[in-house]
Amino acid sequence: MTTTAAARLPFWVRGDTNAFFGFGVNVLVNVLTLTALCIGVIQMPASDVFGVILPALGVALVAGNVYYTWLARRLAAKEGRSDVTALPYGPSVPHMFIVIFVIMLPIYLTTGNAVRAWTAGIAWAFIIGVIVLIGAFVGPYIRKYTPRAALLGTLAGISITFISMNPAGNMWNYAWIALPVFGLLLIGLLTDIRLPFNFPIGLAALLVGTAIGWIGGAMSVPDVTSAARDIAFAFPHLKFDLLVDGLRDMAPLLATAIPLGVYNFTEAMTNVESAATAGDRYNLRSVLLADGAGAVIGSCLGSPFPPAVYVGHPGWKAAGGRTGYSMATGVVIALLCFFGLFGLLGAIFPTAAIVPILLYIGLLIGAQAFQATPRAHAAAVVAALIPNIASWATGQMDNTLAAAGTTAAEVGTGALAGAGVVYDGLKTLGEGAILAGLVLGAIVAFIIDKRFWHAAVFAGSGAVLSFIGLIHAEKVQWNADGQVSLGYLFLTVVCVLFALTKPTPRVPDKDEVETFEGNAFTEAPEGGVPAPRQPETAVS
Repeated sequence: MTTTAAARLPFWVRGDTNAFFGFGVNVLVNVLTLTALCIGVIQMPASDVFGVILPALGVALVAGNVYYTWLARRLAAKEGRSDVTALPYGPSVPHMFIVIFVIMLPIYLTTGNAVRAWTAGIAWAFIIGVIVLIGAFVGPYIRKYTPRAALLGTLAGISITFISMNPAGNMWNYAWIALPVFGLLLIGLLTDIRLPFNFPIGLAALLVGTAIGWIGGAMSVPDVTSAARDIAFAFPHLKFDLLVDGLRDMAPLLATAIPLGVYNFTEAMTNVESAATAGDRYNLRSVLLADGAGAVIGSCLGSPFPPAVYVGHPGWKAAGGRTGYSMATGVVIALLCFFGLFGLLGAIFPTAAIVPILLYIGLLIGAQAFQATPRAHAAAVVAALIPNIASWATGQMDNTLAAAGTTAAEVGTGALAGAGVVYDGLKTLGEGAILAGLVLGAIVAFIIDKRFWHAAVFAGSGAVLSFIGLIHAEKVQWNADGQVSLGYLFLTVVCVLFALTKPTPRVPDKDEVETFEGNAFTEAPEGGVPAPRQPETAVS
């Protein structure tokens, strides 16, 4: 398709309205959450949050979403299609909680200085961005040789735990508001039923939930009045001084920044795979370069929250979203950030009316991990899920113990084990969860296919990654967890011994060949094993 033909692609279609309200509400929830965390947990002045952090985030979001709109239109022009859906982009949800509770809160509790905690968060986000930029040149090769079950399985683990469980808990706190909203979303997005006049189901669900919340007394007029007084325009400006201050004590930040940077480009990799499953094959390097640049730009302007491509592309595609919804989301959220309107929105819309969209995305991504992989690899999907479940579970334990004024170390492993809590093992399993899930899922998938040399490579990778602390360890260091590394090494030996017997690899059936096509492995040649797909090349 020529450039002229690309120009004829509509910037907005009917389905973009549904996707815009769904995805826009998703990003809205996340920005409201990070705003509350900065003010309520770190005790940052509202003027810094609304005057610096949110405008900085707004610049990153509008730039990123406009870029992904352009990327989608270019893909549509190249392939001669009009059904290409742009990748969703916003503040990374796991990083949002990690930078607050792992980086900023300990510094604030130790020093009592919210600004010092803020500078550390900015420096951490900058380091994350640099690592993702480096990952742009490594990620495509990881994706080339990793089974889809491992990629989608670890993504489903994040989606089921960190994306779905907290929203589900919030929903059942106010089930009388949330469940009608959830029902409307399921009916409108998972069936072919449409509202009269094709009214956007996402907007209808939000309005219904808000009306129920106000009528039921869950909201307060004085809160809205108070929030309206805080509205003021603020445009971002460079905050190099804060960034430099944070980077002066960089060594402690690397312990979490390195594995989280690896997590970022691994997550982007799985999200690109998820989009490919839905029919839109984006260049991974282009995505990673944009994500890394967004984190660097945001940190230079004062934001400690790295943006990233979101899970959920298949959901917005199923809702009818194409290229316009992404750009519209970026622009609208940026304007809300510049004008400091998030305090007002938080007072108007009940949280229980907003979070069901996150649970919907969790359902969709969790289901896709099983639907878009061969049935024989179902166990590999579950293996990839488990580290993320362990990470979420131990996080809940840690938060509960902290609320009680203690820690797992103070309670003692013996006391926890006596109560049936396998804390230490789950903690080790869940460290570096997304990368650990990818390794475990790949090992299981290759063993199922009797491709033992491939399984040995991933098991050996697990030994190296755990030895340097990128998985199954609290921090990056030499010999971070020798026992886990030894376990992976022994598993490598087992796989090599079986590989030497030269077993006949499992041959995928016809349905599986169609599933594999264009992904981790393409069609199997006659009599055997699927061949690796060709490497990606960067698109200028």
